[in-house]
Amino acid sequence: MRYFFDISYHGKHYHGWQIQPDAISVQQVVQEILSTYFRTPINIIGAGRTDTGVHARQLFFHVDIEAVFEQEETRFKLNRFLPKDISIQQILPVTSEAHARFDATARTYEYWITLEKDPFRQELTWHLQRTPDINLMNQAAEALLSHEDFECFSRSNTDVKTFLCDIREAQWEQQDKLLVFTITADRFLRNMVRAIVGTLVDVGLQKRSIEDFRRILASKDRSQAGASAPAQGLFLTQVQYPNTIFLNHQSA
Repeated sequence: MRYFFDISYHGKHYHGWQIQPDAISVQQVVQEILSTYFRTPINIIGAGRTDTGVHARQLFFHVDIEAVFEQEETRFKLNRFLPKDISIQQILPVTSEAHARFDATARTYEYWITLEKDPFRQELTWHLQRTPDINLMNQAAEALLSHEDFECFSRSNTDVKTFLCDIREAQWEQQDKLLVFTITADRFLRNMVRAIVGTLVDVGLQKRSIEDFRRILASKDRSQAGASAPAQGLFLTQVQYPNTIFLNHQSA
């Protein structure tokens, strides 16, 4: 039987989602706990990967489990075994061909910037000493919606086959002393959101113009864009799927 697990995690102590040979990852920790609990080797496949230090409010992975189990009771027990910075939110039965990565139709990230020193948010935000112009950043961000090739914001030497992404939302909002950037697309390149945020902040601080931002988009050159924003302010907040892959058409 195939299941989707909906999990959340604080990324500070992990070298991203994906298993790595010499560093601890979220995937490794979860996979080991599941294997111990079900007393059989378990392999999980995630909806994507987050980089070192990045957080997730929602990330799905799929897994095939032969054992019969009660989902809510199992979720409760697994959360007792998992470290305090990883939590299972839902366990959802899906069709046998459902794939956490390839069936995802959209992914949403948020980036948080604080405009004041806040000890309670230091692990979850980028603290800026100066206040950027949010109107300029939103004007520049509009250009993302009509663009397709985002090689200029991709990590160098990546192994992807295409740099094409369909960005459907890209907007800054201010909540008191917190700036929140929300971006939704069908897919993202490695380091893409942090590179976009860093470059938009340059626009907001008037280190670059809106026209500069458009030229960067057209350049397909990562060296033309700004520095990547720090990892701790980035959250994967939602992954969307067609309802038809969930048994009984449950919505994730």
